[in-house]
Amino acid sequence: MVSSPHEAMHRIFQQYPGLFSGVSEVLGIDLPTPASVTVLPNDLTETSPVERRVDTLLRLDPEDGEPLLLAVEAQSGKNPDKPAGWAYYASYVLNKYRLQPLLLVVCQDRATAEWAAREVSFGPRQWPLLTLRPLVAGPHNMPVITDPTEVRKDLALATLSAITHAAHPDAGAILKSMTTVLRDTPQDIADPIVELIAQGLGKRPAADLWRKLVAVDLSFYKSYLSEEIRDEGRAEGAARRAAEDVLDILEVRGIDIPEAVRERVTDCDDPEILRHWHRRAVTAPTAEEIFEDE
Repeated sequence: MVSSPHEAMHRIFQQYPGLFSGVSEVLGIDLPTPASVTVLPNDLTETSPVERRVDTLLRLDPEDGEPLLLAVEAQSGKNPDKPAGWAYYASYVLNKYRLQPLLLVVCQDRATAEWAAREVSFGPRQWPLLTLRPLVAGPHNMPVITDPTEVRKDLALATLSAITHAAHPDAGAILKSMTTVLRDTPQDIADPIVELIAQGLGKRPAADLWRKLVAVDLSFYKSYLSEEIRDEGRAEGAARRAAEDVLDILEVRGIDIPEAVRERVTDCDDPEILRHWHRRAVTAPTAEEIFEDE
């Protein structure tokens, strides 16, 4: 599995081609809902030796009206060469497919998103020839979804939201809402989501939290990620591992752990109690409050 947030931010649109309908609604763009979506080849190479590939290219066909082409680009940082490349993509696909293009840039940090959203004009200042206006989805405008009810309404949008908010202070609550819903979701639907989120979180602290949530909440799934977690932990005692997971979540969230709390957790050998503390550790404002309701 390629462990890269870049891949997840655009590959999700290949996995769920209808996702752009939810994204366009969030962005306030009034576009008809596609009756069908086709994933097109992303190779934009011409006969010259210069190779150019857009991350993901989709054809959106509404029931009424003209089809559109959607180019999706994942962007991890500011790159002054990118706008010219994006303008090339737009011109190339317009010429090749004779359909009007849109560009969606997906980012995981606000600074990159604001940079990508700028209008860029090409040509003399006195007479610009071409103006590039990308749509941008990122932590500045994607919804923060911590309610399982909202996750169920649109799993694909919730997945993209979890990826774009990989560094959000409420990442624990966001990811917990996903596993809450995925517990009751058919495995063939849940597995790609588990993998996309793992890929999208990359090496951020939230990635460790996601692995632990998958191990506990989705332990019956046979996905690549859950199998890897179980393989890594078979040599350790279940109670000790569960206790470490509780403490790890608190540490990842930056919660101070008094010695009394640490001892109580590590001394516990009841899997059900540890499971309860694990769930509480995702959202509890203090370490002591994981023992609430006992």
